Amino acid sequence: MSWMDELGPESNIVLSSRVRIARNLENYPFPFLISNEQAEKVKKEVYDAIIGSNTILSREFMFIDIKKLNNIDREALVEKHLASPLLIENFQKSALLVKDDETISIMVNEEDHLRIQCILPGFQLEKAWDLASKIDDLLEERLNYAYDEKLGYLTCCPTNLGTGIRASVMLHLPALVMNGQMNSIIEAVSKVGLTVRGLYGEGSEASGNIFQVSNQVTLGQSEEEIINNLKVVAKQIIEKERAARAFYTKSKSIQLEDRIMRSYGLLTNCRILSSEECMKLLSDVRLGVDLGILKDMSILKLNEVMIYMRPANLQKIVGKELQPFERDIKRAEFVRTKLKKV
Repeated sequence: MSWMDELGPESNIVLSSRVRIARNLENYPFPFLISNEQAEKVKKEVYDAIIGSNTILSREFMFIDIKKLNNIDREALVEKHLASPLLIENFQKSALLVKDDETISIMVNEEDHLRIQCILPGFQLEKAWDLASKIDDLLEERLNYAYDEKLGYLTCCPTNLGTGIRASVMLHLPALVMNGQMNSIIEAVSKVGLTVRGLYGEGSEASGNIFQVSNQVTLGQSEEEIINNLKVVAKQIIEKERAARAFYTKSKSIQLEDRIMRSYGLLTNCRILSSEECMKLLSDVRLGVDLGILKDMSILKLNEVMIYMRPANLQKIVGKELQPFERDIKRAEFVRTKLKKV
């Protein structure tokens, strides 16, 4: 089951927990300098380490050569959080290994030779780290990692030196946005070595009131310290969101219900719907489900709609490439159909 098909701890606020490990191989330039021939050799080494092994993992992972996919299929992987935009940008040299339940993906020749990612539903940072670390250990037995005794694991970007670990939680924080606290929270977490980004990580906007909180520092801290620091801060943000929701529920219940029901009404009746507007309305409906205002709606259903209404996945459902206005029409139809079935 992927992160969007299952509910985890604190799932009313925490959509997912992710741990990503950056690694590079000895004797090869970093991916931005690598030749096509060297890139193919890196892909083969990683392929042999997973698919060519005699372990159970060889049957659980699928290998995807990114250059063999069309543009829509590539973008669909990004929308499902299985691949990064940079991996798709480097499609001539990159590859992806995906576990059958989509909890683990291994990006090959992204910014680094390897980006091992585990993403789980809800607040499960320790479990995500444990699973990613086990894959890392298995690969390290079969591959020669670039490592320095003083600097730790060597990475393309200096901010990933050391442990090479980036941990993040994806949070739905509509009440903190409504009461204007998000700017102060973003400023506060930056002082403790964390950063706040949008739905698709670095460089993306916080669409639908969804934010990713992750560590910035990887050198000088152990993996456990990084995970624990993020966990402590995330818990504080979760409590602030809960308090803000309680305030609106108690003091502005009619206004809140009106906002939620209007958003639900638009999603189930509109005929043209952009991605941006859809995310905004889904945020209100998700809040309504979490607060018990919308009783016959499933968070899992909303997760499905949130991913498959995105441009590439929507076009995959329709089965053809669409112009932007055509997508807005099909998106409205898709969302109406999904939510009215509830």
